[in-house]
Amino acid sequence: MLHPRRRSRAHLNADINVTSLVDVAFVLLIIFMITAPILQGGIELQLPEADAQPLTKSDPVTVSVAKDGSVFVDKTAIASMEELELVLSAFTGDADKQVNVRADQGVPYGRVAVVLGVLMKLGFDDVGLPVEPKMR
Repeated sequence: MLHPRRRSRAHLNADINVTSLVDVAFVLLIIFMITAPILQGGIELQLPEADAQPLTKSDPVTVSVAKDGSVFVDKTAIASMEELELVLSAFTGDADKQVNVRADQGVPYGRVAVVLGVLMKLGFDDVGLPVEPKMR
């Protein structure tokens, strides 16, 4: 007769089910692929291609000039050069602040020169002109 307290021992399975771990890894990969372009500063532009070294400073102010000539600071539209000067003057206290001027490849150079003139007037010394790496 079997003792009522005695149970038959079930064999333990020590295998790990990795299917759910792979699913989580793929979901995280997809999330990073979607959010990486969003984290890039400024608006969507088609930058010109050139052989250039990457810009190294972090947390720059991004001034974008769209193909139609409109100007943005980060993703905020700027109505005039006076407003651009007013918005950028908030950053003049930080001597090491980098400003990246992103311009669409179809923008006339004169429009970019006006933006650069505002930056020079405000005393920004660290100005970057980001480009897309040249495909070889």
